[in-house]
Amino acid sequence: MNNKASRFDVDGKPLGEFDVADPYKYISGFGGFKESEALPDTLPVGQNSPLNPAHGLYTEKFSGSAFTAPRHENLQTWLYRILPSSSQPTHKESPIQPFDSLDSLVFSPNQNRWPPFPSTITDSTEPGQDTFPYGLKLVCGNGNPTTKDGFAIYTYGFTGDMHEHKQAFSSSDGDLLILPRTGDLNIHTELGNLYVRPNELVLLPRGLKFSISSHLSSVIPAAGYCLELFQGHFTLPSLGAIGSSGLANPRDFLTPVASFDSSPTPDWTLLTKFSQRLWLSSKPSPTPFNVVAWHGSYYPYKYALTKFSPIGALLFDHPDPSIFTVLTAPATTPGTGVVDFAIFSERWLVGENTFRPPWFHRNNMSEFMGLLGGEYDGKAKGFLPGGGSLHNCMSGHGPDKGAFEKEYERDTEDAVKVGEQGIAFMWESERVMGVSPWALETQEEAYVEESWGALERKFVMPSGVKSSVGFGTGKKGDFGADF
Repeated sequence: MNNKASRFDVDGKPLGEFDVADPYKYISGFGGFKESEALPDTLPVGQNSPLNPAHGLYTEKFSGSAFTAPRHENLQTWLYRILPSSSQPTHKESPIQPFDSLDSLVFSPNQNRWPPFPSTITDSTEPGQDTFPYGLKLVCGNGNPTTKDGFAIYTYGFTGDMHEHKQAFSSSDGDLLILPRTGDLNIHTELGNLYVRPNELVLLPRGLKFSISSHLSSVIPAAGYCLELFQGHFTLPSLGAIGSSGLANPRDFLTPVASFDSSPTPDWTLLTKFSQRLWLSSKPSPTPFNVVAWHGSYYPYKYALTKFSPIGALLFDHPDPSIFTVLTAPATTPGTGVVDFAIFSERWLVGENTFRPPWFHRNNMSEFMGLLGGEYDGKAKGFLPGGGSLHNCMSGHGPDKGAFEKEYERDTEDAVKVGEQGIAFMWESERVMGVSPWALETQEEAYVEESWGALERKFVMPSGVKSSVGFGTGKKGDFGADF
């Protein structure tokens, strides 16, 4: 008899799999109104902007949408802080610009695959230039942050501790969806602290100041993937006929509780990403992490990907991969996304008389895939943790020869569990993705030939059927040429 109350520990991973426990407290639930105060009796009662806020604090509004956005899309948070953001120093452009221009993206119909991306840690000897913002490297994307349009995909690596260097970073360009692959992320934000480990995601909204360190960065670089969403915000997908629960359940998303630093010492450097350029505060600033209390609907959150509850075919056939969607950023065309975020995690494959791996495909959407660990059941080799692939609009893709032949020759209908050792993910978009020059230089040149060039022709013309030259005559029994 199984006496476990749950297959998970409190952190969302199967029991015992996290090396370091999460030290922070959280508020559970996706979206909606939340509130938190680090000192009692700080939040005003019955109003938002009192004449004299508690403890001599300032009131500041933090807006993630237009004031007049529909209520379910209206994202606003009230902050009660020691000093307002307007008191912080002005900015100047950084002499170091780590973010490649989106104008440099190259658009191609060819399929792309990358081995584990090279280290993106800057080789600068200047203190503080080995931290998270300097380690972001553009891979692909489409859009323009100045018009709040589209997105960009990065890989990252760093060894420096932003908190140790008194650095606080924010992006005015978009929301950051970060997927760590190596190294736990200890993240201090204006609204509280988050501890994020591989196989978890963290969403840091546009404009939120934060500081990241990693407890592994002194041994091996912290590394992972990051998507910056210029357009809109992520939400949970509609479940339709699935019903009221399944996939990513709202209660499993965690938002930090208020935590603040009251130090008046001006020893912080503020880094801001604005229009794909890095800006620095013109002089040292007091800590930006001085929010004592907050309430509203615009805030960061994290989610353990191992809590995703997948669905699938119980008898035959292979459903569309949209059933694995964790989050979606809706586009203007109904049913499509600026970006959909899907994962391929631990699950059973049980379809009878069914080709169970992902099928061969040409897609109106563009698909970027990465691997957080382990193996992906759609590839027998070459698709490695820390690497990636891009299959643009209408570019053919599917299982490689090794994965196809293994499945094609399967002689049992026994159920098979896949994804036990790691998680593959996909960022799918309605947009064609351009690739950065750096990513083009690091891609595998022989990807297509190695994956599909050796696929064997298995077609056999049925006996008694006439084969003719051309595309057929329209007569009964004439199926055109045997190409």
